[in-house]
Amino acid sequence: MGISFNEQFDQHGAWRRDFALRLKQLGEWTRTHRLADSAVQAQLQRLEAQVRADKVTVAFVAEFSRGKSELINALFFAGYGRRIMPAAAGRTTMCPTELGYEPELPPCLRLLPVQTRLQPLALAEWREQAEQWTRLPLDLRDPDGLAATLAMVSEVIRVSQDEARALGFWHDESPEDNPLPDAEGRVEIPRWRHALINLTHPLLEQGLVILDTPGLNAVGAEPELTVSLIPQAHAVVFILAADAGVTRSDLAMWREHLSPPEGTTASRLVVLNKIDTLWDALSSPEQIESQIQRQRALSAEMLGVPEAQVLAVSAQKGLVAKVSQDASLLAASRLPTLEDALGQGLLGQRRAILQQAVSQGVGGLRQELGRVFNIRRRDLAEQMLELNGLRGKNAAVIHSMRLRIEQEQGEFDESNARVQAVKSVHLKLQREALHPLSTGNLKLVLTQLTLALRQPGLKLGVRRSYAEAFAELRRVLASTVQASGELQSMLSSSFKQFNAEYGFSLQVPNPPDMSRYEADLARIESGHLQYLTFSHALKLAQPAFAERLVRALGTRLRVVLESAASDLEAWSHAAVAQMDSQVRERRRSFIRRLEAIDRIQQAASSLAERIAEIEASEAKLQQLEKQLRNLTDDLLEAVDQVPARQPNETLSA
Repeated sequence: MGISFNEQFDQHGAWRRDFALRLKQLGEWTRTHRLADSAVQAQLQRLEAQVRADKVTVAFVAEFSRGKSELINALFFAGYGRRIMPAAAGRTTMCPTELGYEPELPPCLRLLPVQTRLQPLALAEWREQAEQWTRLPLDLRDPDGLAATLAMVSEVIRVSQDEARALGFWHDESPEDNPLPDAEGRVEIPRWRHALINLTHPLLEQGLVILDTPGLNAVGAEPELTVSLIPQAHAVVFILAADAGVTRSDLAMWREHLSPPEGTTASRLVVLNKIDTLWDALSSPEQIESQIQRQRALSAEMLGVPEAQVLAVSAQKGLVAKVSQDASLLAASRLPTLEDALGQGLLGQRRAILQQAVSQGVGGLRQELGRVFNIRRRDLAEQMLELNGLRGKNAAVIHSMRLRIEQEQGEFDESNARVQAVKSVHLKLQREALHPLSTGNLKLVLTQLTLALRQPGLKLGVRRSYAEAFAELRRVLASTVQASGELQSMLSSSFKQFNAEYGFSLQVPNPPDMSRYEADLARIESGHLQYLTFSHALKLAQPAFAERLVRALGTRLRVVLESAASDLEAWSHAAVAQMDSQVRERRRSFIRRLEAIDRIQQAASSLAERIAEIEASEAKLQQLEKQLRNLTDDLLEAVDQVPARQPNETLSA
């Protein structure tokens, strides 16, 4: 039997820790040998942040009573010896719940009141207002108390139908989906809008984020879920009941909120849960297996996914098997098959993306450090040439050479004005390149779309407004690419002159690739187009829903543009930082050359000693280059390796 998802994720975390440690050692080495200029430091910091902050989000989505919370318990929390997430019969997860780890916070449960839906703020904005959340401490040493506190995500309140309508839980156009009124006409709705659970759990500490979502009615009422949180998950696990298969409400949820763009089904796993309900003593194992396979095939056909991505499990039996350490029951539950699919598919894909990015980063770092070595090697060669030219010369010749070096130094100092002029032009072009990506410009781009979504009644022109907004955003990225090209051309021309006149080795790196942000825009647009169909027309007519939708859209687009701006700014900074680095190295070279002349003037024997020092420095430089190759080769080798879990490391399940 293969290793569990927990073990595979633990290995993924061990790989990230191992790589971060090697990266830290490289950083300390560069600082020790005075190689860490601003460009090198920026490269190191970006690499370290990329590895340490890497998150893997798994969203669990299902209609009510499909065993979704039980599946989460079985996959991740069996180590507590009991259920942690509420998983009783009926509706348990009443509000979207995120489980993750934030080291700056103690273990706690944070709950956002559902009444915040009445205010025009996106969920991302509410996250920044800590005082608006109800915060409860979690005692991880008390599993029973922990489970009791987490059960609060299931709390409900009773409100009038008007209040339910305003909050998005009552729809006159689809009465069959509305909650059942009591004798007083009041209806039951979730007490909380969103829950954040912060746990010092081994998997969560290593970057796993679990998103537990409620049923169709609640998902549809929170557009930020379907246009932001779920689409950004690295994997979506859609849970069905094995005995029922794909019901009408399951199909509605899939089509309206989860159906992936064509050709991208790899991020979706469909789970037929509760196969133990098919374990009929009157049926043979072959008959039971035939029924399970028939349900898998039918579900795959209805949802439009490969049959291999439809897995049949029993979460409840899997949890019991893990707690009781019953290997045969665990195998019968088929939970390991799902764990393997998550581990090999999700983690394998995520690791491949991270490995590619890290490999490119290490290559860039090696190139940047190689440039520093080339500068030092050239300076040593110049010094050696000068010193060899002094052999057998008298004091007057030596003094004349000192005057020549001082003259070169003075001429070089005058170049500072040209360097500053280039940096000034660079800063102006950088601002021009970044401006289209600013939050203020995004608001301008979305003005017409915002007005279209906020108009009362049916949104007749909203599809055209969407198309125009996203077309303008694509033009924004195109203008950024053009501006970065102009910036690259200006720097290339200036660098060429500096290289010719001052012997620099300046080289402008290629601008960041904006195509991935264009792909992000395409995914966001595709996700939002689902709300422009006839089936959502009445929902869009509700001002509160339309307001939340446009705010969710703005929040997600801002993240995309800010990420693009961050990449562009980092590239621009790295390019111009080369000038500062090489100017500093050249000034140090002048100081070393003058010091050598002064020592030779004081004692004739110093010439031979100084030549020996230069030779020793060259040998040291070769040694440092070899060490750099070894350190970066070690890093690149670590990129392709997934270290096995150490014996003293514990798992959670």
